[in-house]
Amino acid sequence: MICEKCHERPATLHYTNVVNGKKTEVHLCETCAQEKGNKSLFNGYAGFSINDLLGGLLNGVAFQQSHNSVAHREELRCPKCHMIYQQFVEIGRFGCSECYSTFKNHLVPVLKRLHSGNIVHTGKIPKKAGGNISLKKRIEELKQDLKSSIDQEEFESAANIRDEIRALEKEMNNSQEGGGQT
Repeated sequence: MICEKCHERPATLHYTNVVNGKKTEVHLCETCAQEKGNKSLFNGYAGFSINDLLGGLLNGVAFQQSHNSVAHREELRCPKCHMIYQQFVEIGRFGCSECYSTFKNHLVPVLKRLHSGNIVHTGKIPKKAGGNISLKKRIEELKQDLKSSIDQEEFESAANIRDEIRALEKEMNNSQEGGGQT
């Protein structure tokens, strides 16, 4: 989308205003937005980043929780980079990879809110490759289960798992042979 003012640069600021049920949209490039003074839309920031969004979400969660837990988060410090939780909330990004583990328990409510209750990212598999990838993953899981059953001397369960692995391997081989002939 091109800037509505200069008609030269791509629009990077998309602003929707609803007043008395009437919706107006403005699409401006960064330069025109600064000239027009629209940077004040985001509390004086020259730009609006995902870090600002995440920081705002974290602040919202902090206000919803009790005073004691907020005070506890401020004391929580990353052992590697020494960042405290409140610094993370303010800047919207971690100082190091260890911060993910350090602040994990405080991020769960935010992630649940962002992802409709999910806290684990599973990703997506392309449809063309999806069948074999998911079959391979399932076979690997079953092989771990098989090993565990054998270690625990649950031989009937191990035999059932073995049979399931063989059936999945046969299914995978059939789909590979069929896919090569199209």
